[in-house]
Amino acid sequence: MTVKELIEQLQKEDPERLVVMAKDPEGNGYSPLSDFWTGAYKAETTWYGEVGAESIDDFTEEDLKAGFGEGDVISDGVPAIILTPIN
Repeated sequence: MTVKELIEQLQKEDPERLVVMAKDPEGNGYSPLSDFWTGAYKAETTWYGEVGAESIDDFTEEDLKAGFGEGDVISDGVPAIILTPIN
């Protein structure tokens, strides 16, 4: 699903609804949405992959101090929105 498709779907819904994320497609756990960030996604299989920054320039000074760096960059991934659950 793309951001455009998600927006089109969400515009049909009550904007006051809580966003809850499934841990997996089978529904083995759920958590409210905490935040999201932009980055890159690289698929390892059709159902799993890795996320990271698109560029080292995407990191803030705080990120760099926390230990993020070149190893956290996925230069050959696709641009993505990464949803982060509370739990």
